[in-house]
Amino acid sequence: MNRLFGGSKAAAAKPTLQSAILSTEQRADGVEVKIRKLDAELGRYRDQMKKMRDGPGKTAIQQRAIRVLKQKRLYEGQLAQLQQQAYNMEQATMTTENLRNTMATVDAMQTANKEMRKTYGKIDLDKIERIQDDMEDMIEQTNEVQETLGRSYGVPDEIDEADLEAELEALENEIGEEETETPSYLQEGNMALPDFIDEAPESERPQKQTEAAI
Repeated sequence: MNRLFGGSKAAAAKPTLQSAILSTEQRADGVEVKIRKLDAELGRYRDQMKKMRDGPGKTAIQQRAIRVLKQKRLYEGQLAQLQQQAYNMEQATMTTENLRNTMATVDAMQTANKEMRKTYGKIDLDKIERIQDDMEDMIEQTNEVQETLGRSYGVPDEIDEADLEAELEALENEIGEEETETPSYLQEGNMALPDFIDEAPESERPQKQTEAAI
């Protein structure tokens, strides 16, 4: 039978929640259009009844208005149901999406946890401690080598501090005597300086007087 009538592939497609929401919203829109038309019809009946006097004609219009009002109430109830259905389906969609996101987060956390356990299992704490100990030993050996290379030669191990202080005091006295000694160019016997800066030396005075007389 399926071969004769084309199979059930077309009928196998089930509506999704999004398509159901879209269909419900379209139906609600159609009901709203009908309600607006009934409102317009009720408005016309109301205007007619305002202009008419009591009688069979007015009573007939009132009956029509009541019938239209009943239809409007029916459509309003249907619209409320459709809107509630659409809301429920949208809420279900949001809940489903949140659950999917939660499951994806849980899966990612589980994967990360496995990777962390796998990586942590490769770490050897004892090996790290041995490396640290080896580095510490190497640093100590390097310091010993530096101390050995920096050792002084020909310097006595023990030096008397009193001798060093006496030698330093003698050195200071020598420096003091050198500072208080009069320089050779200021000692007696050298050429005397003029009493006044503007006055010429005595050796040049007769020559100037002779030139003035000429």
